[in-house]
Amino acid sequence: MAQRELPLAGIRVAEFTHMVMGPAAGVILADLGATVVKVEPLGGDNTRRLGGSGAGYFPMYNRNKQSICVDLKSEQGRQVALRLIEASDVLIENFRPGAMDRLGFGYEPLRERHPGLIYCSLKGFLSGPYEHRTALDEVTQMMGGLAYMTGLPGRPMRAGSSVVDITGGMFGVIAILAALEERHRTGLGQRVTSALFETTAFIVGQHMAQEGVQGEPPPPMSVRRSAWSVYDIFEARDGGQVFVAVVSDSLWRVFCQEFGLAEFAADRGLDSNNDRVRQRERLIPALSELFRSMSQAELIERLDRAGIPFAPINRPSDLFDDPHLSAHGGLLEITVPGGERAGARLRLPAIPLEMQGDKFGLRRDLPTAGGDTVDVLESLGYGAEEIRQMRSDGTVGDPAPDAPD
Repeated sequence: MAQRELPLAGIRVAEFTHMVMGPAAGVILADLGATVVKVEPLGGDNTRRLGGSGAGYFPMYNRNKQSICVDLKSEQGRQVALRLIEASDVLIENFRPGAMDRLGFGYEPLRERHPGLIYCSLKGFLSGPYEHRTALDEVTQMMGGLAYMTGLPGRPMRAGSSVVDITGGMFGVIAILAALEERHRTGLGQRVTSALFETTAFIVGQHMAQEGVQGEPPPPMSVRRSAWSVYDIFEARDGGQVFVAVVSDSLWRVFCQEFGLAEFAADRGLDSNNDRVRQRERLIPALSELFRSMSQAELIERLDRAGIPFAPINRPSDLFDDPHLSAHGGLLEITVPGGERAGARLRLPAIPLEMQGDKFGLRRDLPTAGGDTVDVLESLGYGAEEIRQMRSDGTVGDPAPDAPD
């Protein structure tokens, strides 16, 4: 989409965040067209330098943003941040409870200065006995039951992505958009909060409801009793794996026709899904033997032709060249900002939205730490001499290389 067509063009966001939850909210707003200024400490956000499973956090959640490095512990640095906030429609923060207050950027004093500000806090917990605690994605997956439902009995396991951080950030964006709409009517901003624990509870709410309906606690998904007769991973002749789901009676008939299952099709005792679930011990071994006679490519072709839900078992790396994601802007090419592959080009997923048939693309590559400091200061009305003085005394930082400490 062109800049003038973006739905959030003209909305300004001051982002005081790190790690995943806050940056995820910021990148959604940025992709939708908001001007998002990421406020980083001198030397840049430490998230830039994470290794291991955190090495992808910064590249994935910080495109389309500007970066300014400011010493928020100095009085002049705080004044810079306040001027940025007063020029913004939205503030996003995801630091520990009380951190923004100690810096002088708590909601109540800011509301007095800027009544129209929408102040989004992304926390571990909403109001209640736990609200003082510091939380992480994995902490709330454990205490919210998601790890229990993901692992094997007695062996809780976190989900294979920062799913709560990301979803919590999405709920933050929903709250921001709702507050912007309310501001159209009232002229006033407000504080909105999204939290990891309550996000986890919402995610596992279907299992809470399941217990309410069935009268017994649900077992982990790894050992659940499937609601469907065919809802399994099968191995093809060449070792490739395919998940196959036959989730309606009409699909069962089509499935039998495609794969020549005349005996099953003729058996009236298999006409309904519930009947088939009771006979899974008969069906699954027969289907496993049939699918092992085919290559993965043949099995996929036939399932696709018949309209049966299926999926090859992929790794994340398989998505770099996925033909569907590669079509029509589903992957955005960014520059790796640091580490051994600094400067390499990397294709990462766009936000999963289309409006009027268009996806949301890349307007700005990943920002260098402090790379937009001068431009942002000029946009806030600072003159060249003031900027020179602040750069000289360390109030703001010069663009910093994204290298490990």
